[in-house]
Amino acid sequence: MIALLFKNFIRSKGSKFGLLFLFLIGIASLIVGLQFQNKQNNNIEEARKYQKEHLARNASFHKDEMGLLLYYVKFSFVNETPPITSLSIGQRDVNPSIQSVTIRGLENQKYDAELNNPTNLLMGNIDFSFVLIYLFPLFIIAFCYTIRSEEIETGTWRIIAVQSKNPFSYIFSLFYIRVIVVVFLLTFLLFVAAVILNIPIDDSLLAFYAIGVLYVLFWFAICFYITSLQKNSSTNALLLLSIWLILMIILPTSINSFVASKYPIPEALELTLKQRKAYHEKWDLNKEETLNKFKAHYPQFKKYPLPEGEFSWLWYNAMQQMGDDEAQSELKNMSEKLQQRNSLSQTLAEFIPSLHTQMKINEIAKSDFENQFSFLNATTQFHERMRLYFYPKIFDNAPVANEKWDNFVVETYTDNSKINFLKSILPLLVFISVLIIIGRINLKKLLK
Repeated sequence: MIALLFKNFIRSKGSKFGLLFLFLIGIASLIVGLQFQNKQNNNIEEARKYQKEHLARNASFHKDEMGLLLYYVKFSFVNETPPITSLSIGQRDVNPSIQSVTIRGLENQKYDAELNNPTNLLMGNIDFSFVLIYLFPLFIIAFCYTIRSEEIETGTWRIIAVQSKNPFSYIFSLFYIRVIVVVFLLTFLLFVAAVILNIPIDDSLLAFYAIGVLYVLFWFAICFYITSLQKNSSTNALLLLSIWLILMIILPTSINSFVASKYPIPEALELTLKQRKAYHEKWDLNKEETLNKFKAHYPQFKKYPLPEGEFSWLWYNAMQQMGDDEAQSELKNMSEKLQQRNSLSQTLAEFIPSLHTQMKINEIAKSDFENQFSFLNATTQFHERMRLYFYPKIFDNAPVANEKWDNFVVETYTDNSKINFLKSILPLLVFISVLIIIGRINLKKLLK
């Protein structure tokens, strides 16, 4: 019976068109991912090339003054982009994966982003996660909304009920066939992705696949439950599309608004204003006062005196550092609220499978908030390390020619955080189990 039902499903023009379209849009999303991957790799390669040329050129222009040289030169720090990121670009299209910073004030450099067409950012990327989260459910709905209701409407259900020893197994077989076909398509697309995008078959890809399969099964479970309500085909379609609209648009938008209102972040503007004000006002303040604060922050530099009657790179870098220091309160408050936003979003997402799936595959792909937050913290540490290395050379006016500038290569930050696999799949398993159990109970009562 399953073989016959499979042939009927595959031979249907609607099924053929739907599967073909889903396959083509899936391949298109992989091409988008490949373009993103190539762009990231090119940007990193250009950053390496540029830094080497940039350092050599400035070292040749400013041979006599280390402070003036380091006023201009930038050092790049890269957030590693693993191949699997191409499947779920997440926040990587709006947050920079390369930070190029001078040793001057950091806070006004952290959030410099690559210029992008705002219309493109608004539309987003049609990456594989978009196809999985938004389009797969629509085609699952199209494949399933007429199960049983069509037989009732055409008058063939009575024949099936009489000829079949177990009508429930017949309905189950219809779902089983569709599940197998859609999961096979998902598996094939991810196999193609692994080949095209050079994604290693490791724990990350397997976790991505497992969550993807469970998400697909969740939508089949919804269809199974709606089928058990014994509505006509048009009502089934309306209910399923309404559920899709609620889970995909209404709830995520509502949660975003709720989280933003619960944890407003005026500190973002305050941080920028405070850092710039703290820096610029130092031009009009007593230099010794600025220097004393700087030496309190860095006791190891107490031995350097402030020259009289001339411009001092010691004072200038102290002024830059104080701009960052005096904005630390706003920075701490903003960071805490961003983490609170993310924590609340993750908690609420556990009750919304579509949002939960999106956040978890972004986490696997290293394109989520936590990755960007960790990268910015690592950038702060990188910047501090460069400052502490060059400050003594600036204050002693060390010869520029003595520095081996070729040794300063682009450094890379690697996010080694691990995903909690059980926590990732548990909400989906719970929803699937509840929907199937309730649907089975409804059908068993109906088919008695």
